[in-house]
Amino acid sequence: MAGPSSSSLESVLHEARRFPPPKDFAARARLPAAEAERLRRLAAEDPDRFWGEQAACIAWRTPWTKVLDWQPPRARWFVGGKLNVSYNCLDRHLAPRGDKTALLW
Repeated sequence: MAGPSSSSLESVLHEARRFPPPKDFAARARLPAAEAERLRRLAAEDPDRFWGEQAACIAWRTPWTKVLDWQPPRARWFVGGKLNVSYNCLDRHLAPRGDKTALLW
């Protein structure tokens, strides 16, 4: 028994609907809508720059030399860079709060 032809199948992989947040929620957002749109455009137009800017927000032991080395099927991100994940998750937050209890059991 043959299945339906590809001309009779409808793709459901493309979603065009938008669901804007309530105005009062958007007013309290950490990232204003205009900045979010700028970041969306940058990510689409220049992904290396976008991800480079995002990665610059964390501390690197050794900075990367290239954001992405894409040689299908292999992708290497932040080539040459080294980080200490523990430092980025915990230690860098200690300086301003070092005298406060982190966990009380």
